[in-house]
This record gives sequence, structure tokens and C-alpha cells, in this order.
Amino acid sequence: MIKNWMKPAVGLFLFVGITSVSAQNGRFQQAVDYKMDVKMDVKTNQYTGIQTLKYTNNSPDTLSRVFYHLYYNAFQPGSMMDVRSRTIADPDARVKDRISKLKPDEIGYLHTKSLKMNGKSVKFKEVETILEVDLPEPILPNSSVIFEMEFDGQVPLQVRRSGRDSEEGVRYSMSQWYPKMANYDEQGWHANPYVAREFYGIWGDFDVKITIDKTYVLGGTGYLQNPNEIGHGYEDAGVKVPAPKGNTLTWHFVAPKVHDFMWAADPKYKHDKVQMANGITVHHFYIPGEKTSENWEKLKAYTPKAIEYMSKMFGQYPYKQFSVVQGGDGGMEYAMSTLITGQRPLNSLVGVMVHELAHSWFHGVLATNESLYPWMDEGFTSYATNLTMASIFQPSASPHRGSYAGYFRLAKSGLEEPMSTHSDHYHTNSAYSSAAYSKGAVFLEQLGYVIGSEVRDRGMHRYWNTWQFKHPNVNDFIRVMEKESGLELDWYKEYFVNSIKTIDYGVKEVKASSAGTDVTLERIGLMPMPVDLVVTYKDGSKEMVYLPLVIMRGEKSEEAGMPKRVLTDAWPWTNPTKTIQLARPFAEVKSVEIDPSKRLADLQPENNKVEF
Repeated sequence: MIKNWMKPAVGLFLFVGITSVSAQNGRFQQAVDYKMDVKMDVKTNQYTGIQTLKYTNNSPDTLSRVFYHLYYNAFQPGSMMDVRSRTIADPDARVKDRISKLKPDEIGYLHTKSLKMNGKSVKFKEVETILEVDLPEPILPNSSVIFEMEFDGQVPLQVRRSGRDSEEGVRYSMSQWYPKMANYDEQGWHANPYVAREFYGIWGDFDVKITIDKTYVLGGTGYLQNPNEIGHGYEDAGVKVPAPKGNTLTWHFVAPKVHDFMWAADPKYKHDKVQMANGITVHHFYIPGEKTSENWEKLKAYTPKAIEYMSKMFGQYPYKQFSVVQGGDGGMEYAMSTLITGQRPLNSLVGVMVHELAHSWFHGVLATNESLYPWMDEGFTSYATNLTMASIFQPSASPHRGSYAGYFRLAKSGLEEPMSTHSDHYHTNSAYSSAAYSKGAVFLEQLGYVIGSEVRDRGMHRYWNTWQFKHPNVNDFIRVMEKESGLELDWYKEYFVNSIKTIDYGVKEVKASSAGTDVTLERIGLMPMPVDLVVTYKDGSKEMVYLPLVIMRGEKSEEAGMPKRVLTDAWPWTNPTKTIQLARPFAEVKSVEIDPSKRLADLQPENNKVEF
């Protein structure tokens, strides 16, 4: 999925026609245009920067304050992230109490030295990871202003996502490294303190210059503008790169229509490029060694395959480049790139790459507010990961089995919280991760059970085409699926997202009747669902009895590969039982089974089938 480091005109061309904004019905998109010039001292691990930010207020509101994120301030003893990690019942093993033990030269910080708006000095206050700014004059609707900032920072020892000198020896994983304007949308400002969970950003254009020791190789977000000055494998074929004057090089990147900018740097990086037939260039950066070289060489074949598959399934990847970079503390998604730890077995390396790449669709381009709706990013990404891995790496008849198992463990644990919980405010890490990743993936696969898999798949393309670069929320997604299916689906959101009510249906009784066979089903769990009931006869034939919920106001179409329907009868959600009549006699029935496709997230599947 990656095209060469391209000139800005090429990158910008990709987004003609999709950059419009609107304040209709209270929905709008703010816009940012960053220019940054940064100088990194690799001996002190400190850097200075100048940032010019054009901020466009496309909202109908007048803004008297703005807020910046200063993420690196979280990596200091006593910070909210530190205290949260030391007091939560199940802390992240990568963090625990490590922040509390950082020495002065190991902490992270990001400080604003000066700030002006349209040439006028502004009042600002640093409140840990948030910079609160009082404006000298308000920003009116449909107007733009220019912020000019000087800042300095220190890269923390690698603890979580970002930092220096990781366990695998990567010098710099530079994510969340710059003062980043908080997002303002129809719900107001989202200036959430950083406690190591999710992010929410504003799309814009980035023009970034990074001056660093000349031995370092950089990779991450953005198209490199001066490859023939830099070398390190970026230069055009046959070009002789001049020796740098002095001990540093300045790397110049441009990234159009992204909501974040990450870079990583190490003098030991090997840089490989793969050119895809569709013009996308895939970059891989890793430190060669016994635990990396063989598998990273093999990885080069899988990344393009994953891009091709997901573009077909979910919408065309819109950038001309994707970079897989060794760094960080696990796997983390960024614009046009990812940081992943590199000393992994091949299946793990491919799996993490696929997952972080899949975020390009749901985090990078659709970009719901993942602080509010983490499951719409992590869950949808997990769903896409399951399908992609089954397609390109290891075929599976049940690719979502692990997601269902994770959700079932959560639902039975007593720790579950509704998926509508803000990501920062889950009581435990396990409840957050199982809800966001596992239950979020189940939401999509089970939706295929409700409306039909083919309809769901068409709906995913419609979702992409309708909402890319617009920050959709859960209601937007549900409305897309309602339009695609012709069914009412608000009940599905209200039960599966806003509550922790669970699904449990059972076959209560099967007996002979004067008309043939009576089958009585019961709803044991508190969440109602439609029911696919498959009857298998002793002669080997099968029939489908379909019981949609009345509140669906319709029914799904017959699905390919399923038995022929012989009966459709709506089930009122208020009724705990439902009896249906089969025309064939009881003596011919071999078995009766609820949802043999196993897409229904039924907590007690043992009572779903009766055999005779």
C-alpha cells in the first residue's frame, strides 16, 4: 500500500473532491495546516521546534479558546497516566509503575515557549498534557487564523507507544511528539488528558522538516520531498547523493489530508521498498538481525497483498504510500504508517502489520472519535484483520472465532461495561480491550446475521463512500446499514452497544402435532434477536424457518449457502417463547438448530440444538 515518497502536488491530487466541509445539521469539519521545523539533538534526546498552524473554524460557533495536546508530558512521575497505571486493577504490563521511576533525563516533556495568533501574543497555561489557550480575539465562524509557536521537548524513555531506546534497540519512535490542536466538533472541544488510550484528530496538511544526525534513517508519515539530498535508499535510481555538509541532514516531508504525523529514526535501519502495480509504494524499516531479517524480508510480500484485499473489501486505500516501521512497544497505527515491534515470529509479524494497516480505513480515513467509540475503530479493525489474515496468510472457516471467544469471556466475567463507555473511563483494561476489540468485531459479523452478509458487505462500501474524512458516529453507521438493508436497526445499537444485556436462545420443545411438528423456542437472555432455525430431516434435506423481530419492520433476503426458507414469521420481542408449525411429521425430523452459522453471539449455545 505504499507509493514512493511523492511530490506534494501528487499527494494533494488524491483528495480533490473530498475535502469539502459543511455545517448542515450541526456537522462540520475543522481544518488545520501545519508547518513545522524541528531540530533533534541525538546526544541529549531533546529537540526544539517552530510550528506555524493555519486553523480554519468551519463550525457555526465563535471560539474564544483553543486547546493543544502535549502528550509527552504524560511521561513524568505523578502524571495522570502514571497514577492511572498504578491504581487500576489490571495495569498495562508495559507501563505499570515505570513512569513513576523515570529519571530527569528519561522523562518526556513538551513545553510551549511562545505562542501568537495573527501576530498577537496569547495567554496560555500548561495543564499537564493539555495547553489551555485564551485568545486575544475570537475566531469567527468560517474564518481562519495563524498560530505561531515555539516549543521544545524531550523524548521519554520508551514506555508506551512513543519514546527512545526501545527494548529492541530502536532509537526514536516519535509519535504524539508535537503540540497538536485538539478537535472541536458538534459536541464541542475534545481536550482529553492523555492516559494511554485513544486519539482524535483534525485532518489537515503537514509540511515537516526534521534536522537530525546524518547517520540516521527516517521513516513514517509523509512523502519525502528531497530524496536526492538525503540518500539512504530514497534517491532516484542512478542519482549520486552529495555528501552532507556538516554532521546533520534535514529531512523534508509533506503529508496531505492526515490527522497525525509520526516519524521514527535509527542509524541501523534497513529500508526496503516495494512498488505495487497500482502506484502505491510500500516501505519497510527494520534493524537487521537474527530475530528480524528473515521474517521482515518475507513481510514484504504480505503488506501489498493486505492492501489489495482490504481495498477490495472496504474501499480503496487513498494514499500513495504506506510504511511499516520497527519501533514502539507493540503495534500502533498512524497516518500512512505504523510502528510495530519487529522481533516476532512470522505469523505474529504479519498479524500485527495487518491489524495496524487495517486501522488506515477506520482510524485514518473514517476516523470516528475513537475516544468515544473505540469499538468502531478497534473492533472494525479486528474484524478486517480476521478476514484479511484468512485471505492472505492462513485460511480459516471461522476467522472470527477468537473475537467471539473474547466477547464471551467478557460477558461471563462480570466486568463488562457498555460499549458506549468513553475509552478513558472503563474501570479495567480488560473490560476496555475486550469490548473495543472483541465485541466490536462481533458487532459487525453478527450484523451480517441480522441483515445478511452480502448486504452488510455492500453497506461497508456505502459507509466508506459516504463518510470518509467526516468522523462518523454510531448513528451514522446504523443509518447506512438501515438504508442498505431496508430494515430498522436502532434496537441492535441500543442493546448491543448501549447495554450489556446478552443473547441466549434455546430450543424448548419439539413434539408431534396434528399438523405435523410443533417447535417451541424460548428467549432466555435479555437481548432479543432474529432467529435462523434450520431443520434437518432424516432423508438429509434441510429447511430454514426465519423469525425476524417485529421491530425490524422487514426481513433479510435469503442468503447464499443457506437452506431454502419454508416459513417466515415475525417474533415480538416482548414474547419469551415462540411456537412454529412444521408441515412434515415429527418422525421425519433428525435435528432442529438455532443458527448453525454460529454468527449469533449466543452465550449458551448448548441449548441451541436438539437431535433425535
